[in-house]
Amino acid sequence: MNHILLLEDDATLGQGIRFALENSEARVTLCSALSQARSLLSGQAYDLLILDVNLPDGSGLDLLREVRRSGLRVPVILLTANDMETDIVMGLESGADDYVTKPFSLAVLRARVNTQLRRAAPAQPDTYVQDGFSFDFANMAFSRNSAPVELSKTEQKLLRLLVSNRGATLSRDTLIDRIWTDGAAYVDENALSVTVKRLRGKLEDDPSKPKYLKTVYGLGYTWVV
Repeated sequence: MNHILLLEDDATLGQGIRFALENSEARVTLCSALSQARSLLSGQAYDLLILDVNLPDGSGLDLLREVRRSGLRVPVILLTANDMETDIVMGLESGADDYVTKPFSLAVLRARVNTQLRRAAPAQPDTYVQDGFSFDFANMAFSRNSAPVELSKTEQKLLRLLVSNRGATLSRDTLIDRIWTDGAAYVDENALSVTVKRLRGKLEDDPSKPKYLKTVYGLGYTWVV
């Protein structure tokens, strides 16, 4: 579970961002003032900070600088209506990892958030050997019971996400965001269902009764070994 701190004084925008970002893999804590954000940061570790720059009690840039002076390397995305080149340069040089100017698309913000979370996440293993399976993601070599298995690039992405988080349930939204990262504005959810079906056909004894790539109804998918 990723914990995101969102500092935004516009209540409507803040709620919209929280609704767009929250899922089974992410929780968003919303606050509207620097004082609240400082208090929350003192008592909780976060995986990502999203900071509005212009606030009633100061600037999100001040909080960013405080965070960096403290040595904390948590990813930070700045939100602001200031779109001058000098403003962007100041934000990045103060330690921001990304800079999003208002108005912005929530879909674009979500993609940028997911990019920062992926960069900060522990590296995924290159190999997986378990229960007759051998997956070498670095060399794109896959087998089951010593028999080679040919996987498409999309199937490889899905499999790697699942085995890297085995035992956990990944939501459909999370999988779609992480697999189709080419900037497409819309991905048909059926594409994920088709990829899951094909992967089961290659890895399961009986794809209609999967033992490994299981559906958690209403939530998503999980790899269980």
